[in-house]
Amino acid sequence: MDEQKESLQKIVNTLALKNEEIQNFICCLKQNLQNLEANSTRVQEDLESEFSSLHAVLDELKEGMMTRIKQERASRTYELQNQLSACTKALESSEELLEVANQTLCSSETDGFNQAAKDIKDSVTMAPAFRLSLKAKASDSMSHLMVDFTQEREVLRAIRFLPVPATPEIQESECQVYDNSVMVLWTLPEPDSKIDHYILEYRRTNHEGPPRAREEHPWMVVEGIKETEYTLTGLRFDTRYMTFRVKACNKAVAGEFSELVTLETHAFVFKLDAGSAHQNLKVEDLIVEWDSSGGKTPIQDIRKEKNRTSSPMHSPARTAMMSPKRAPSARVGRDRFTAESYTVLGDTMIDSGQHYWEVRFDKESKAFAAGVALRSLGRFDQLGKSSASWCIHLNNWLQQSLSAKHNNKARTLDCPIPERMGIYCNYDEGTLSFYNAKTKTLMHTFRTKFQQPVIPAFMVWNGSFSVQTGLQVPTIVQCGQKRNSNASSSNASLT
Repeated sequence: MDEQKESLQKIVNTLALKNEEIQNFICCLKQNLQNLEANSTRVQEDLESEFSSLHAVLDELKEGMMTRIKQERASRTYELQNQLSACTKALESSEELLEVANQTLCSSETDGFNQAAKDIKDSVTMAPAFRLSLKAKASDSMSHLMVDFTQEREVLRAIRFLPVPATPEIQESECQVYDNSVMVLWTLPEPDSKIDHYILEYRRTNHEGPPRAREEHPWMVVEGIKETEYTLTGLRFDTRYMTFRVKACNKAVAGEFSELVTLETHAFVFKLDAGSAHQNLKVEDLIVEWDSSGGKTPIQDIRKEKNRTSSPMHSPARTAMMSPKRAPSARVGRDRFTAESYTVLGDTMIDSGQHYWEVRFDKESKAFAAGVALRSLGRFDQLGKSSASWCIHLNNWLQQSLSAKHNNKARTLDCPIPERMGIYCNYDEGTLSFYNAKTKTLMHTFRTKFQQPVIPAFMVWNGSFSVQTGLQVPTIVQCGQKRNSNASSSNASLT
């Protein structure tokens, strides 16, 4: 009995689930019918509107052409009527002269004949009939205003519903990545005059292959593109690649997206290592502000620590754990820069290639410096005052000055203080250049031979700054480096 009840209960549950499934399907069908009715009404209204618009164009065209015919007819009628009136008057005058001449010839009087003949001769000479042009001033032909709509009728008969646009193809070999911009170019299999616009989508990614099920970054959309190419500008390349796809749209429907194309977006990306920052520096992402309330280490502890080590980054245990590119994260407290070294480092080493980043700083800072340093830079070392760092230094204490510093030597720079400074490092060539980031004017170049990896380094006292990474080396900087490869100043010339 229990088994039968259990079996029957299973059947009831199955039927209930099936009924629920059918009810859901019925709801979907009803919704589809409603949508079908609404969509049919919408496309019918659109069709009526398009044909009404077409009729309006034809009516307007017809009205214009009819007006042209009427104007032409009125103009020619006026010319011919005037010519007809002149000819009629001339004919009447000529007939009067002819009658007078005949009367004179038939007259038997001889006394006044000579004078009458002379008067008639003069009148005939001046008669309008001899000054008239007997060629019509206007033609009666109107054939130049005839029309032939054979081709137009064929075009109208060929009107069909809009097809789905073909799928574009991105020409990867024609795409360009430069100066933090990407130019994407695509083509259609066949020309299509019905295309209204294109939609381009792009997404940042660190994977070169097919998209993964869960990507970190969303698709970004650019709509309303009228041409078959588009340039994205002002990008920050904080991932290794960018993936692109595009689709064509007419006024009715959008086509399928193109095959994905992935382009490499190489740039130097790093963060600030808050663990290395002086306690008076407040580090948030890539922004640093002076914090006078930061913790202070007692002077006796500083001296003890200075005697123990001048470079916590050289600890063997720390070096063994370090990755090839990422700098070792400083431990809280004792590994921070201290004393008067108000410094913070980046978290990524440079051991090859060309790199570029920018820094915007408060010109009212009491002191500011930016450049690169070796990993051996000690926690008490100030930027530019040892052989382990190269920098541009702004000093607002007592008087304002801008100088290039290395190994405790300085050269005063005779150039305006920029609002934003670009830093270019070519590790393999041993070149470190500083630019006005807005104008790309060269401020100073160090030339050396890096014996160890270097790392971005910054210093600020009573001020603030922000760093912009993910930048490619600007084309104008690369060209300038080639031109000035033999003309820049070197660290050996610093005094």
